[in-house]
Amino acid sequence: MNNDEFKEVPQGTEDNDINMSENDTIITPDMPGNDMPEPGMPTPDNPDPGHDNDEKSDFEDICYICRRPESVAGKMIHIQPNLCICNDCMQKTFDSMSNGNFPNMGMNMDISKMPNISMINLSDLTDGFPGIPNSQKVKKKKPKEKKQAPVLDIHSIPAPHRIKASLDDYVVGQEQAKKVMSVAVYNHYKRVMSDIEREKNADSKGNAAQADDGVEIEKSNMLMIGPTGSGKTYLVKTLAKLLDVPLAITDATSLTEAGYIGDDIESVVSKLLAAADNDVERAEHGIIFIDEIDKLAKKRNANQRDVSGESVQQGMLKLLEGAEVEVPVGASSKNAMVPMTTVDTRNILFICGGAFPELEEIIKERLNKEASIGFKADLKDKYDDDENLLMQVTVDDVRKFGMIPEFIGRLPIMFSLQALTEDMLVRILKEPKNAIIKQYQKLLAMDEVKLEFDDDALYSIAKKAKEKKVGARALRAIIEDFMLDIMYEIPKDDNIGAVRITKDYVEKKGGPVITMRGTPELADTSASESK
Repeated sequence: MNNDEFKEVPQGTEDNDINMSENDTIITPDMPGNDMPEPGMPTPDNPDPGHDNDEKSDFEDICYICRRPESVAGKMIHIQPNLCICNDCMQKTFDSMSNGNFPNMGMNMDISKMPNISMINLSDLTDGFPGIPNSQKVKKKKPKEKKQAPVLDIHSIPAPHRIKASLDDYVVGQEQAKKVMSVAVYNHYKRVMSDIEREKNADSKGNAAQADDGVEIEKSNMLMIGPTGSGKTYLVKTLAKLLDVPLAITDATSLTEAGYIGDDIESVVSKLLAAADNDVERAEHGIIFIDEIDKLAKKRNANQRDVSGESVQQGMLKLLEGAEVEVPVGASSKNAMVPMTTVDTRNILFICGGAFPELEEIIKERLNKEASIGFKADLKDKYDDDENLLMQVTVDDVRKFGMIPEFIGRLPIMFSLQALTEDMLVRILKEPKNAIIKQYQKLLAMDEVKLEFDDDALYSIAKKAKEKKVGARALRAIIEDFMLDIMYEIPKDDNIGAVRITKDYVEKKGGPVITMRGTPELADTSASESK
């Protein structure tokens, strides 16, 4: 019996309104002997209708036009079970049709008048359309267990001395910078808690005037100046990890004025929103670190519009001050295909950092002018070899560099980082919890090999890094250079038990001291023979 022979009686119709033939059979849900299953009920062919596509659900949907997976293109439009199209391709299809030579394109269009278009039933394509095979699909990522966001409480925020003590475990030196950041962050989150308590009291009492004492604590945004490789970014990363708050690190070089190619200014808030798992309330208490802020300085003697300099500074004023801004979710620029949300930046801590490479010349010029009058005037080359010249920076120096006064005024806390000395570089190699030497020792420990460094070797590494003038970033490059052969040869020989790096090996005048398992070092044997 075919399915066409079954007809369901519509509710509310009379028997004489239905045209039936003698061979037609009517089956109703309440008729005895009715074995038709209700929708969604188990059947012998499909015992578990809710999980009939488990194999397909393990793979992401793929756009049939652009072949992007669902994790990249976003939610798919399912035209047929095996045919998916992403929102971008669907919008481009509509745009191309509306811009084409199709007359009366709209709600009242006549498809029959379109050239080379015939009416088709999409349901006829279901059986004949194979779809995209699983071999060309990406498996869905397993959902991560979401950690419950910590409740922001004044008692949960550590005191400044505890924040600095935690920073000491990871960052070497920079005592003044760590002290300034610890106090500024502590005061900022006290300000946030003050606003939250005032809102709670206003809601409970029903009168905002009674809950407000008229004292409003202003934001404590920071401007951090320091030579490259001195630890500006690492300080902020460590700070956000200790406080367990969302952190967004962005680069000012990609920011442009609205309407030009590049990232919009609001994209810095979008990155913070993504770091908070799109939780707006948690993102509004986060930290935004804008690196390379010195690249936004005004261009000198520029004959064309400065779309990535002074214009970006002016556009960032409302973000730094605190305002409700519309930001794109999951994108770096606003467009019709991206959802928007409102984020209040009033309680977001902004930390701007940069190397300011030409600022030293401005400071030197100011200092020489102050001490170049009279019989006891200083020599003009007095500050040429001063590595910590940035420690004497003033607001006027930063303004001469090219930062507008309105921008500097919204960064009330300004401090500088010291240039790294050889002793500080040696401490960076071995003292922090995540020290570079400890990382290589852990790598070789996986091969059951002990790695040691002589003190002379460490100072030789620090001296080479100092000559490169890129700060602590040069340390890993130097160690990678002489550790390459060791890490290549060790897996070959299981008898190697320990490796000691000497100064001669770092300076390429000799080799490392290798100790085989169960064999004393050569230096010890030679000493015993001499006795």
